[in-house]
Amino acid sequence: MKTRKKMTFSRRNFIKTSALAGGGILIGFNLVTACKEAAKPPVDISKLNFQDFNAFIKIAENGYVTIFSPNPEIGQGVKTSMPMIIAEELDVPWEHVTVAQGDLDTENFERQVAGGSQSIRFGWNALRQTGATAKQMLVNAAALTWNVDPATCSTSDGIITNAKGESLHYGEVVNTAATLDVPEDVQLKSIEDFKIIGKDATNVDMDKIITGKPLFGLDYKTEGMKYVCVARPPAFGKKLKSFDDSDARLVKGVSEVVQFGDKVAVLANNTWAAMKGKQALKIKWVSDAKLENSELHDVELLKILEGKDVVVKREDGNVTKAFAEADTILDRTYEAPFLPHNCMEPMNFYAHVSKEKVHLVGPIQTPAGTANRVAKLIERDVEDIHLEMTRMGGGFGRRLYGDFVMEAAEISNLTKQPVKVIYSREDDMTAGIYRPASKYRIRASIKNGEITGYHLIEAAINGNMWAGIASYFPAGAINNYKVEAGNYRSNITTGAWRAPYTNFLAFAEQSFFDELAEELEKDPIQLRLELLGKVPNQTDDPNTYSSGRMSGVIKLAAEKSNWGKTENEIYQGISAYFSHNTHVAEVADIRMVNGEPQLEKVTVAVDCGIVVNPTGAKNQIEGGVLDGIGHAMYGDYSFEEGIPQDSNFDTYRLIRMKETPVVETHFVESNIAPTGLGEPGLPPAGGAVANALKAATGKRLLKQPLMQSLRKQMSDFKV
Repeated sequence: MKTRKKMTFSRRNFIKTSALAGGGILIGFNLVTACKEAAKPPVDISKLNFQDFNAFIKIAENGYVTIFSPNPEIGQGVKTSMPMIIAEELDVPWEHVTVAQGDLDTENFERQVAGGSQSIRFGWNALRQTGATAKQMLVNAAALTWNVDPATCSTSDGIITNAKGESLHYGEVVNTAATLDVPEDVQLKSIEDFKIIGKDATNVDMDKIITGKPLFGLDYKTEGMKYVCVARPPAFGKKLKSFDDSDARLVKGVSEVVQFGDKVAVLANNTWAAMKGKQALKIKWVSDAKLENSELHDVELLKILEGKDVVVKREDGNVTKAFAEADTILDRTYEAPFLPHNCMEPMNFYAHVSKEKVHLVGPIQTPAGTANRVAKLIERDVEDIHLEMTRMGGGFGRRLYGDFVMEAAEISNLTKQPVKVIYSREDDMTAGIYRPASKYRIRASIKNGEITGYHLIEAAINGNMWAGIASYFPAGAINNYKVEAGNYRSNITTGAWRAPYTNFLAFAEQSFFDELAEELEKDPIQLRLELLGKVPNQTDDPNTYSSGRMSGVIKLAAEKSNWGKTENEIYQGISAYFSHNTHVAEVADIRMVNGEPQLEKVTVAVDCGIVVNPTGAKNQIEGGVLDGIGHAMYGDYSFEEGIPQDSNFDTYRLIRMKETPVVETHFVESNIAPTGLGEPGLPPAGGAVANALKAATGKRLLKQPLMQSLRKQMSDFKV
């Protein structure tokens, strides 16, 4: 067996798994227990003595295993699914596994990011290698003990057996294994031999979640910690002029009031006192920039759709000629508002800046990047920063930015105290960052009953789609194809919102395809399949849609939803989209009840490669679908003189429990490496609902929120 330099493993000296596209992988786990089948987990695992086997895995002498997971957990299930991958290759029984969150560790771990639905995709090979390498070292140690060839040994459920039938559990050889050479080449399991991957597993944090044990950022506290609420400018375009804190300091429990930048922080002994102290502040704000209105944004975005100040993202053939020669031109404009993220757990973070170190604790999707920004802000070496990640009560892109972490660090640095910044719901919804408002103008030329040209212009606030999105379907299916984009620069802070750009683009394009089908007198599914049939199939590049896999999910969704064969009272809409390396098709079923549409069911077909944890996968798809239809139907957010017009759920409309449909999910069986799941279920949802609403009401809705648009077209309709 090939070997490399002999290593003794510790938390800082480990098997460095191969760096993957985008900078590598984020692993980390706490896999617990791999011992003989008759052994039972002890009551208190914390009392065991563990050997540091490598940076990922610790193994106790009785066979118990711990693997630390540095991946941020935002509800997407990586804290369960990633350990399943290691457990599979390590060959330990899943019922002997437990998981713990690792801290930020840029020396030993790579790509500690939760974003873009990429954790499993980036981690798949490296995680398998990590488990398989550790297993081989344990086998080598056992073979050394028996003085036999490692090739004559086998493993099963944490037990190593030789040709004579003798066996040792992992814990009995771990101390020897930890001193051995690291195998350079290891054998991975065949997919058909998987015991854990592909089987349902319960969320490893489920007990803590349902019993209320400390787990989330809001749960974290330390002795002497001050609770902080921050007064921020009430409008985008305003800054602090002066403030009077005399009344705030009279609030029982308030200990200090400090200004930092254009913000004022109230420190107190409890959250309530901090909130009351903030309310008691008397602040004067002044304008330092234009105070924007949603009406202004509409006007500016529509100007962009005229084709001025845009850049070409992709261009095939000659679109101008195709439109000049067309028999018919279909031209539509689709519109969407800003949206807040609405995480159930508002932003919060703990910081204690001392001479020795900077201690940060809380929910963050980008721990490494945030640590670097904090170091720069308070002029400390990044090596001084120790960041611990808690589970997040939702992220959806909002916790990528870490502005709330910066606030906590700056306040602690100013006051020399441990502090915890806590946003109220009002703070959370009004302080930014939002999904940008956007509009799409889509035109198609038709000649002799065929689509000959396709032209899409995107107009968005503060940014545009990345070039790769312009190559999604129908790119390649229409010879004359062009995508352009332009943006309006605003002082309203915007950023990633679950499935950035595609969350609305999919609605626009999938609605447009239905209109094209109607114009061409074709079934909507027939049109999509015909277009896909013009694209050469490929399955190897995960960054490009596959016409075969897209056709597959469309056909599966049609079959499972009984497309075109439902009872007369059911109206259906289809939508299919490729995003985050995954193909998804959805069919929405709507029934008219007392003259009003009622969304009853969404049938989903997904091709995401190998499904690691079916239960977790279904949860991600169902959550994405409900998130997508809820915001497409009801989500609306606007500004007047720079002031957000909604600050809580009493005025901001979310989907209600009674309005949620049944979501039925079907996965395509596959041997292809896993792709994204946290976001791909969301983009097609709005289009499926809009197309079903058109079938049910006869109204084509071009503007979100859909229910608001429908109400304007149907005077007798109630929301």
